[in-house]
Amino acid sequence: MTKSDREITEIFEAYDLTETVWSAAALTGHDPETVKRYVEAREVGRNPHEREPRPKMIDAFLEKIEEWVEQSKATIRADVVHEKLAKMGYPAVQESRQGPQA
Repeated sequence: MTKSDREITEIFEAYDLTETVWSAAALTGHDPETVKRYVEAREVGRNPHEREPRPKMIDAFLEKIEEWVEQSKATIRADVVHEKLAKMGYPAVQESRQGPQA
């Protein structure tokens, strides 16, 4: 859950006062891991409202997908892309319009 500007400010103020994650967490009522994440973000100059992007399974295939879209002038269908990705080793699960198959 994202914290409000006021909550983030309170976390920073508590940390600056106590200089420990645990004490700042106790003062603000937040989990120590949450305090640690915001303090570390501030220390490296990251915006505390932005999260680190997580790697996605599709990342390794994005260049190829973009190439197909460009070559087809954005007319390639998703099912065609999916079939091509499956042949390339993309570990996707085939689902029907009715939902996941058992």
